[in-house]
Amino acid sequence: MLANYRNAILGTVLGLVGAAVASPNGEPPRPDNRDSTIVPVDSVFQSTADDRQSVSITIYNQNFGLVREVRDITFTRGIASLEFRDVAQNVQPETVHIRPLRGGLRVLEQNYQYDLLNPQKLLEKYVGRTVTVYRYNSESGEDEPYQAEVLSVNGGPTLKIGDEITFNFPGRFSFPEIPDNLIAKPTLMWTLDSDRPQHELEVSYLTNNLNWKSDYVFVINEDDTRGDITGWVTLTNQSGATYDNARLKLVAGDVQRITPNVGGQMRREAQRAMMAADAVSQFSEESFFEYHLYTLDRPTTLRQNEQKQVTLLEGNGIGIDKKMIFYGAAYYYRGSYGEVVSNQKVGVFLDFQNSEQNRLGMPLPKGIVRVYKADGSGAQQFIGEDRIDHTPRNERVRIKMGEAFDVVGDRRQMEYTVISGCVSESAWEVTLRNHKDADAEVEIIEPIGGDWAMLSSSHAYEKLDAHTFKYTVDVPEDGETKVNYRVRVRWC
Repeated sequence: MLANYRNAILGTVLGLVGAAVASPNGEPPRPDNRDSTIVPVDSVFQSTADDRQSVSITIYNQNFGLVREVRDITFTRGIASLEFRDVAQNVQPETVHIRPLRGGLRVLEQNYQYDLLNPQKLLEKYVGRTVTVYRYNSESGEDEPYQAEVLSVNGGPTLKIGDEITFNFPGRFSFPEIPDNLIAKPTLMWTLDSDRPQHELEVSYLTNNLNWKSDYVFVINEDDTRGDITGWVTLTNQSGATYDNARLKLVAGDVQRITPNVGGQMRREAQRAMMAADAVSQFSEESFFEYHLYTLDRPTTLRQNEQKQVTLLEGNGIGIDKKMIFYGAAYYYRGSYGEVVSNQKVGVFLDFQNSEQNRLGMPLPKGIVRVYKADGSGAQQFIGEDRIDHTPRNERVRIKMGEAFDVVGDRRQMEYTVISGCVSESAWEVTLRNHKDADAEVEIIEPIGGDWAMLSSSHAYEKLDAHTFKYTVDVPEDGETKVNYRVRVRWC
């Protein structure tokens, strides 16, 4: 059946090709050194992963990858079909590119076969045909065969056995053969026209469900001034293929893609990368278009349904700025509130500069930074985590650790006066209390909308932008600091 189908398709293709390239006397031209014997179309050659000479994978952190492999193909002179097996199950067929490295090969047709063999598909292919169903006979202790015509498989097989129509028939199904149009693995199939029986064939394609993400382990010192960071790459291969001894590249950045709205794709969160004491960076980094490319310095094997973790970078003795920040909100200035917040915890952040001067300076792919610190016994304890975006070199990284336990604040509106329909004046008091055994420096960040003017202030402030100002104040150990200011705001 398959041979007849291939002959019919190829006949059509060859007719069109022949009409397009025929010589004036009606004879189709032949390439130089071409064997005059045309191989029948039902000659099918196969190539598997065993034929690979090399494979390289470029993985994007958007759940897809580019696979490029070179295979040594045993073929024939003339026209025949090639089954290119062991490709990714999630290959995008429209992205496949085939290229003979030494020429002499034309692609007449390409097909992607993905009708995979499974019990349901096998039953569907046998609708209207007869199968054997074996049912166990408890009296004889043997399986008894029944000849059954498969009428339907919707909601379970419906069978005709003798003169009866039945369903939910208990038994073991037996099939005389596997239909030609069912295959065990996804396969690319080409109809090729070749001038020699051996080729080095380069094939590349995009596939979904190849992904990578970065995780960072950040260990800070006792006084929160320096830390050591280790970056990990977690690779996840659910593409439907295994790649042995692959050259691996990773692309970090937001690559534009046109994606159809296809549901049901599984996206699994990779497991958290754990810190290794002897980790050594194994990737080299380079700028690539408007992205960054990371190349592993050795081949690696990516197995199907496997997660692999590889060290991306290391930085030791990185300088840290620990910040405590007490945030306000813009809407406070447009109404009468009285006490806005009481005993509000102060946020804790770690800032560091991603620069060579700060013993780092490698573009950081987006990921989660997990921070650890040794307790009094020397044991490392987890103290917080945050997600960072792609960060170029020489940019500042901010990690939110959580809220301080011993530093809290109140924010009260002391006065509120309406000047006109959209102009008001308000007086504020911000009180910070420090219950620690050491002084604390706290930043008070006040977002404020519209046009504003500071009328009076107990402390010096810094205008950060058109709609934000900041106080930086010291709060003594086991003490408090109050900041008072009056501001006029117009919002229309």
